[in-house]
Amino acid sequence: MKTIRSWFLSLLSVAFLGLFSALAGAANTFDHGQWDALLKQHVLPLNGGQATQVDYQGFADDNVLLKGYLAELSRVTQDEFDRLSTDEQLAFLINAYNAWTVELILTKWPDVDSIKELGSFFRSPWSKTFIPLLGETRSLDDIEHVMIRGSDRYQDPRIHFAVNCASIGCPALRNQAYTGEQLEAQLEQQTQLFLEDRSRNRIEGGKLALSSIFKWYREDFEKGWKGYDSLESFLVNYAASLSLSPEDITQLKEKKMSIRFLDYDWALNKT
Repeated sequence: MKTIRSWFLSLLSVAFLGLFSALAGAANTFDHGQWDALLKQHVLPLNGGQATQVDYQGFADDNVLLKGYLAELSRVTQDEFDRLSTDEQLAFLINAYNAWTVELILTKWPDVDSIKELGSFFRSPWSKTFIPLLGETRSLDDIEHVMIRGSDRYQDPRIHFAVNCASIGCPALRNQAYTGEQLEAQLEQQTQLFLEDRSRNRIEGGKLALSSIFKWYREDFEKGWKGYDSLESFLVNYAASLSLSPEDITQLKEKKMSIRFLDYDWALNKT
């Protein structure tokens, strides 16, 4: 009887430890399910996802759910954030940027045709401090340029195809939340989709016409991510997405191809 009792207690102990481990593992992730559901309902993919249109009225109708998700983000402490994996952290910050951008648009919806209208003569909309995140009140610029780009934790230039500035010229707002588990595949897909969009990136008369994103953030593509130390070498890696010919690739590799940057469309990416 004692043996059976000991065996049962041991089995119970193992089961408890297994449950505890699962819960501990779950504690090292953040559930972006609310945001994912909102994106799936209110973001319309175009051209296979190369671009998207946002139903801001739909987000306005579901603003209670959006505010609930933002409140969940705001409850995360710096210590809790630091315990997340690097991919989980980056997914968290990208989702936070995109969700609060939508919330910013809703502050003036429907009387807004461009996010730039939400700034002032002295302050851009991206420098407004209105985001309670990790114990401080922050701006969209803080999230993108300080917490993501300014951190040694993340050196991935593909984030520029994931953060969305609510404009037609921006890379598409993905209709799926970013997660640590899927982040690599999601960033790679967003990069390819953006580069495949000929309204933003194309060959014209033997010259490469690119989105202004590559002008504004060129240094991020030249910091050695995956060994690429120039914008040209980054683009060669995505030759298929850009539909580059063998001759184009050679010209790029030798830095002999002329590059110009297209005007940016700041009109709201609304349906």
